[in-house]
Amino acid sequence: MRSLATRAQANLALFEHIDECEEPRRSQGRVGWLRPNEFEEKRCADQAAAE
Repeated sequence: MRSLATRAQANLALFEHIDECEEPRRSQGRVGWLRPNEFEEKRCADQAAAE
């Protein structure tokens, strides 16, 4: 297990791991039938709008 200096590095490492494992074209019912890349885009837009 590698050590990460910041939370941002940990988030990036986690995202990269999930991105490698997930099928970007498969829709997921638990996230409103969005594809993983669509869900991530929506989540980022929602987060930016909230700030």
